Parts: sequence; C-alpha cells; structure tokens
Amino acid sequence: MSAYEDLAGLARRAAHDAFRLGRPAMWDTPLDRNSARQAAVLLLFGTLDGSPAPAGVPLVPADLDMLFLERATTLSAHPGQVAFPGGGVDPGDASIIAAALREAKEETGLEPDGVEILGVLPEVPMPVSNFIVTPVIGWWTRQTPVAVVDYGESAQVFRVPVRELLDPANRFTAALNRGGRSYRGPSFLVNGVVVWGFTAGILDHVFEELGWTVPWDVSREIPAPI
Repeated sequence: MSAYEDLAGLARRAAHDAFRLGRPAMWDTPLDRNSARQAAVLLLFGTLDGSPAPAGVPLVPADLDMLFLERATTLSAHPGQVAFPGGGVDPGDASIIAAALREAKEETGLEPDGVEILGVLPEVPMPVSNFIVTPVIGWWTRQTPVAVVDYGESAQVFRVPVRELLDPANRFTAALNRGGRSYRGPSFLVNGVVVWGFTAGILDHVFEELGWTVPWDVSREIPAPI
C-alpha cells in the first residue's frame, strides 16, 4: 500500500475505536477534565520538493515528509520545543478539524484548501498544560509556501522527510530529571533540533500503529532540551 493508504487506514481504525493513542505526557499528573481546554494539532504529510532522504529506510517513500514548527523560546508554555502546527480550540471554530487548520494557517501560512483531512485520532491528555489534544491527520494535496508568520510564536517552520524520523541513527531516548521526578521517552534528532515530549510520543505511537517503525536502540539517551 501507499503511504496515503496507510494513513487513511489508520484514520479509519481510529474512527472505529480500533486503537488508542498512548499518553506521552511530561509527568504522570492527573488531568482535570472540568477545566481542561480542547486543542488540536495537525499531522500534515506531503511530498518533498527534491530534498534527499535516507536510502536505508524502505518502509515509506523517500519523498514523504511532515510539517513541524519550533516554538519561540520566549513563550511561557513549552518554549523552544518542536511541535506540530496547532493550538487551542476557539469558540468560533466549527470543529476540531477547523481549529487545527486555522492554527496551522496562523502559524505557518499554509492554505487549508490544499489539505485533505483523512481523519482524527483519539484524544490525548496533556496534563502539564491542562489540554486535551486531538491529533488531526492531513494529506497535503496542493502545497503552498510555509514560513514563520509570527516570530513571537515560532522560531522556525520546517519539513522533515519521514525516512529521517524513522532512521535509527536519528532516534534516542530523551531523559529528564527534575524536582525528584524522572522522564524517559522517545525522541528524534532531525533538522538540528530534538523532537521530544508530547510531539515525539505521538509520532512514536503513530509510526508503530502504521507498521513503519524501524528497530532502534532505546538505550541511547540524550538530555531532554529543557
């Protein structure tokens, strides 16, 4: 099957509750659902525009990529972290999907009309910031230029070949010890930045569900960039 078919199949399984995403939260902290805010992130897959990708990861096409942004270091929440485009659902948003597309346009400048929505994945609690996040899977059918829209919000907007994310050479366990608590979770070192925490947890679980994961050495640790 093609990557598109794999992703569409994943969305169909999610619609029928055939799997549940894990809980890649920073700490094992209870979530107050009465006060938690709904949020959405866009997992946008597309076709590269000629950038090279590793040849040794054959499970996905060499030209398949994903869109990310690096949050500004001046933000109060998750400063400097790599994330999917997305954010909180506003009262004017017609749906979770509409919220994901609006946020992606505001953060990267992409045109929502060029994105085909394949479906949504199960909600993921994010207790560290009291959000309940819904990942939305999109396919970039008509690609438009993307860039940082507001440097007060984002430091960079970039695309990464999925093969680079799957390459065992780029996979590590991020380790963080703070306040007497320890965190260990999957991470990806790509584009000169470390993808870790919530975003890496989503990626890791989605790749496993798709059957794309290449075995990697979980004993290789790097400090979480915080």
